[in-house]
Amino acid sequence: MGGMPLNDMPWWRWRSQVRSALHMLSAPAFQRDVWLAGVDGYGDVTDAVYRLVEDTWLDHWSAEKYVGTVFRDSQEAALVDTAVLRVLRIMHQVGPDAPVNAYLAHADWPEAVRAARDAHVRLAASDGDDPETEPRTLEVLQIMTRTA
Repeated sequence: MGGMPLNDMPWWRWRSQVRSALHMLSAPAFQRDVWLAGVDGYGDVTDAVYRLVEDTWLDHWSAEKYVGTVFRDSQEAALVDTAVLRVLRIMHQVGPDAPVNAYLAHADWPEAVRAARDAHVRLAASDGDDPETEPRTLEVLQIMTRTA
C-alpha cells in the first residue's frame, strides 16, 4: 500500500481494510508463521474475515455495489466476491470462534486462499503495490487509515 495512493478512491479506508484482510487470507506462509504461531499484532482468521465484510457488508451483497467507491472496476469486485463467498462458507462451517488450525485444516481452505490471492494480487496491482510484501500489522493499518 505504498505505490498509488489509496485515498484516490472515495472509500479508501474500506478498501484498505479489505486489502489487508485479503492479503492475510491469501498467504499460507503468513498463516503458518503468524496465525498458527500466535504472533501478536495481526489478529486472527476471524478478525481478517470481519475486516473483509464488517464495513462493506460483503456478506450481504455483491462487491459490485462498491465499484467506483471501494473497488476500481467489476473485475476487482468479482474477485473479491469469490474470495468472500469461499471464506465465509468455511467460517460458517467451522464457526467464527474456531481456532486457526480449524480453518487451515478445512478441505476447502486452499481454494479460499487461492481466491483471496487472486483478489489480493489484482487490488495490489491496481494500487501500484507489490503483492509479495509481507502483510502489515493491524497497528500499521490503523495508522495508515487515520491519515488522508
